[in-house]
Formats: sequence, C-alpha cells, structure tokens
Amino acid sequence: MSVSETIPSRRYPEPVAMLRLIKPITWFPPMWAYLCGVISSGVSPAENLPLVLLGVVLAGPIVCGMSQAANDWCDRHVDAINEPDRPIPSGRIPGRWGLWIALAMSAISLAVGWQLGPWGFGATILGVLAAWAYSVEPVRLKRSGWWGPGLVGLSYETLPWVTGAAVLSAGAPSMPVLIVALLYGLGAHGIMTLNDFKALEGDRQMGVNSLPVTLGPEKAAKVACLVMTAPQVIVIVLLMMWDRPFHAAGVAAVLALQFWAMTVMFKDPKGKAPWYNGTGVLLYVSGMMITAFAIRTLEVL
Repeated sequence: MSVSETIPSRRYPEPVAMLRLIKPITWFPPMWAYLCGVISSGVSPAENLPLVLLGVVLAGPIVCGMSQAANDWCDRHVDAINEPDRPIPSGRIPGRWGLWIALAMSAISLAVGWQLGPWGFGATILGVLAAWAYSVEPVRLKRSGWWGPGLVGLSYETLPWVTGAAVLSAGAPSMPVLIVALLYGLGAHGIMTLNDFKALEGDRQMGVNSLPVTLGPEKAAKVACLVMTAPQVIVIVLLMMWDRPFHAAGVAAVLALQFWAMTVMFKDPKGKAPWYNGTGVLLYVSGMMITAFAIRTLEVL
C-alpha cells in the first residue's frame, strides 16, 4: 500500500508540505555562491545592500526552490519508490499542484530577476531553463550521471557567483572571478554525485543513469572526490600565482580536512555519503569564500 492510499484525498496542498516541496535545506549553496560573487566583486556590500539581499533571496528560496518543486514533480514516480512520504507521492500536494507551484515560481523568478538589471535577469533566465532541462522530459539531463550533476553544479555555484559579481559591478566580472567561479562549479559535480546515493534504488529501477548506478557506490564515490579535489588544487595554484599565499594556504587547509572526510566515507560510501554531504561540503564552500576574499582586490587580468 502506498503512502498516498493511507491518508484522505486532498483538494489543496498542505502549507507545511509546500514548504517541504521547495526544500529550504537546498537553498544554502546558491545563496552562498551569490555572496561569494558579491565579495569577489570588490564592491562594498554595505553600500549595495538591497541588491545583495534581493539576489540572495532570488538565488535561494525563489530559483532554487522552484528547481526543487520542478524536480519533485518530474520525479514523482521515482520518489514513490525511494521516498514515498515526500509531498507529491504522499498526496499532501495533490493532483497537479506540484506542477502549478513550479510554474508559478518560474514566473516569480523572472519577475524578481528583472529587478537586478540585465545581468541578473539574464542569469535568472539561464537558471530557470537549467532547472527545467535537468528534470523535464524529453530533455531530462538528470538521466545522465555526467550531464545532470554538471548542470546542477554550474547552476548552484558558477551561475550565482558570476551573477553576484556582475550585479554589484554593473558589468562583466573580472577574469579571476570567472575562472574560480567556473572551477568551483565544476567541482560541485562531485557533490551532486554524492547526493545521488540516496536515490540509488529508485534511479536504478526508473532508468536514471546516475554515477552510483552506472559505476557502483565505491567507484562513484572515488570519482566524485576526484572531481571535487582537482578544481580546488587548481585554485590553490592560481592563488599562489596571483600572490595570495595566505589565502592559498587557507584553501589547502580546508582541502586537507576534506581528504580526512573522504577517507571516512570510503569505508562505507553508500552509508556515509549523506554524512559527507554535511561535512565535506561545508569545507568545500568555506574554501569558496576564502577564494572570494582573495580575489576581491585583484586587478582585472
């Protein structure tokens, strides 16, 4: 018996279920990346507080929340296997309400993005398109263990970072900003791969070829860690080249702690992947902010 069969049929969504649908816990990475962009721009955040706050809200609750609603709607059949207590398969968000919420938030995203000027609006369009391309048929890049996590990593880290820098600079970000934002977005592919471990069984049954499905948990964990590590090593080298040795040492320190967390995860990749997502990822994003402070005073290359 499914969860939806054990509760009365509803006409309207539960408010708490609507909040769960947009997953507040997932808002942090793009909000943090936007703040990294703000810092790396070299422009005073205090003098541009409305743009900072609006961008953070757009990156997190609105665009990221919309992407979660769209993903849950498109994944409702997979979730019925993996996590039947989620809002849509459980019936707490009935009928097509999940789709209507995702579409409404897409429109809200564009309306708010318009307030951030051409750079912010353009980035919002890309973010909305990426969210739907990840989840919806026939594109559904989520089916690929390479393209799906790559798109999410770039959307969660690179895009908001570049947007934050561009909005405050009122123009194109500097080359160092673009380089490090791209590197950290590429590294986030590994984070997204580890996040796929929780849906392993459902993905296998529904034909979603995540790396844990195609490579197996052990090999997928090693690939994910390699993908996360390589960009950070490049960032350390770049910071040394840009005469930022103390910041380079800071990034190296958080990377060393990630190595320790990786060794813990390798003992039980499937069981420890969620733990790493709460430990190693915090260290990863700490390195992002260290890097943002390092490049905020660099001259444009």
